[in-house]
Amino acid sequence: MKRLLTIFLMFIMVLSLTACGGKDAGAGDEAKIADALTLLNTIWDSYGEDEKFSAMGGDFNEENMVDGAPGNYEIQDTAMLDSSLGLPETSASMIDGAASLIHMMNANTFTCGAFHVSSSDNLSAVADSLKENILQRQWMCGFPDKLIVITVGDYVISAFGNEEIIDTFKSKTMSVYESAKLVYEEPIV
Repeated sequence: MKRLLTIFLMFIMVLSLTACGGKDAGAGDEAKIADALTLLNTIWDSYGEDEKFSAMGGDFNEENMVDGAPGNYEIQDTAMLDSSLGLPETSASMIDGAASLIHMMNANTFTCGAFHVSSSDNLSAVADSLKENILQRQWMCGFPDKLIVITVGDYVISAFGNEEIIDTFKSKTMSVYESAKLVYEEPIV
């Protein structure tokens, strides 16, 4: 009986160690991110219906425009990446994919861009360039309150807008992706 109990306890211990080890094996939650759109959709899907706001995603390409959710953003038009999402043209060569989510009523209320950085060596450079470019802008039609820049694996997410909306987005991102790192959180003045 004692031997049977010992074998049973060892079996339970092995199962629990396997379960714990599986959660942190390799890339973690980054392995589930297929592209920038998947990243933003995962965050947006974590919102309750009462937390969501009128939003749209994508760019001005009819195939990419999405009502009420994030959408793909073409990266070939570097001037649009800069003016819409704040990624400087000089940094566009460091990414190979993007997605966006923007408040439908006013982009200064909430604008978010997610960018896949083609080489992890450029992660900090893309994050820094987004911060500097967005903070130095001349704003029209209202001012955003806050800017955040978050990294998740080889992705950089920037979001600026109303402080309450930005804080909720930051909280959702950090809870959905355990590996998310808040790189910058700056007031926009």
